[in-house]
Amino acid sequence: MYQADIGIVGLAVMGENLALNMESRGFSVAVYNRTAQKVDAFLAGRGKGKRFIGCKSYEQLVGSLKTPRKILLMIRAGQPVDEAIQALLPLLSPGDILMDGGNTNYQDTARRVKMAESQGLFYLGVGISGGEEGALTGPSIMPGGSPAAWEAVKPILQSVAARVDGAPCCDWVGEGGAGHYVKMVHNGIEYGDMQLISEAYLIMRDMLGMSADEMAEVFAQWNQGPLDSYLIEITADILAKKDADGSPLIDKILDAAGQKGTGKWTAISALEEGVPLTLITEAVFARSLSADKEGRVAAASTLRHNSPTPPTDRDAFLAALHDALYAAKVISYTQGFLLMRQAAKSQGWGLNYGSIAMLWRGGCIIRSAFLGKINQAYQDRPGLENLLLAPYFSAEISAAQAGLRTVCAQAALSGIPAPAMMSALSYLDGLRSPRLGANLIQAQRDYFGAHTYERVDQPRGAFFHTNWTGTGGDTASSVYNA
Repeated sequence: MYQADIGIVGLAVMGENLALNMESRGFSVAVYNRTAQKVDAFLAGRGKGKRFIGCKSYEQLVGSLKTPRKILLMIRAGQPVDEAIQALLPLLSPGDILMDGGNTNYQDTARRVKMAESQGLFYLGVGISGGEEGALTGPSIMPGGSPAAWEAVKPILQSVAARVDGAPCCDWVGEGGAGHYVKMVHNGIEYGDMQLISEAYLIMRDMLGMSADEMAEVFAQWNQGPLDSYLIEITADILAKKDADGSPLIDKILDAAGQKGTGKWTAISALEEGVPLTLITEAVFARSLSADKEGRVAAASTLRHNSPTPPTDRDAFLAALHDALYAAKVISYTQGFLLMRQAAKSQGWGLNYGSIAMLWRGGCIIRSAFLGKINQAYQDRPGLENLLLAPYFSAEISAAQAGLRTVCAQAALSGIPAPAMMSALSYLDGLRSPRLGANLIQAQRDYFGAHTYERVDQPRGAFFHTNWTGTGGDTASSVYNA
């Protein structure tokens, strides 16, 4: 029997579709699933008559592969991945390559890279985005880990990835856990995008009284301009979908959002790195608040608000809402790239931010029209610290911020929650403020804890303490940054 080019462990939706994608690109694939019946069902169904080798054990899987062996794990993150690795290790030879394509915490990936390399193996954390459809037809792929493994797996991964203007949405990201970190930030931006769109939907529904069909038409129109993106496109489709009784299906769906953790990981990483990832963090908290459906229903009868008259010029307000959504979306991506930049410094990764934007142009959930503009901004200024300072995005925000202010103000007056949009505006105003009120915070910290402060009339890095009460003494606390 022939030997396969690559092995896949796990035949759930993503694993099965990736296997079919690889086979359609000319690669032979050995497949294994812990539940053997899944292998039989796959070979008798979607995989019938194609170049697949069904395997009922890890020994059979490893024996079915060309050397150096390449095995992609498409299983649940966490302990299951460690268990699979431990089962495979005794069967592998130096130079073999293990890959994890799940939504794995980047710290776990960094640990596994070191462990595998210590045994003469290579390990890759492969971020994959695109969902069921992307896995089958071409996802965005973000590989990182052992650099020596990249050339061996590059032909396969780039062949199955989405392509935009002929270029694959797959390229090397960096060492250690870099691939999964970039995928994590991608998912965080996805949280932000989805929350922003849901806020626009809520404002249309509850402030403007628009029907689902009317909203579907607006989102479809918006998808023809600067907001052109996968999530805007599917939002129009969702709002137009009818239930069996002919009513909008969206109105039958419970307003309690789930989450699997990558957005939370992104927010936690931002706190650890000291990056103001305010919009994405608000999106995570908004999902948590939505999950408390019973609590919100109980509070609604007590915490009432008398809403003012809605805007009289609906078209003008919709134009402002378009600009608000666009401005907030740009700020969300800005914060995501700020986080990657700081993490790269902390972890010693040489991330290419323009290249990362290009990886997201096709196949993935956050693919959108302006990712090419992000790439261009980093091409023009490789050392760019903040996307909003690039000429293109500075001009875009200047033009769109009036709409963001209008929508946030009206939402606040109307009692409609828009936490992501409001956090975007607060970040923008904080960023453009040469002097904030943090001098008072520093004075308070020095007053009660002798934490010291810097002075505007002295060089940065010189710290001072004041005996505010006359009885506190002159001893200052140590200076450090958390």
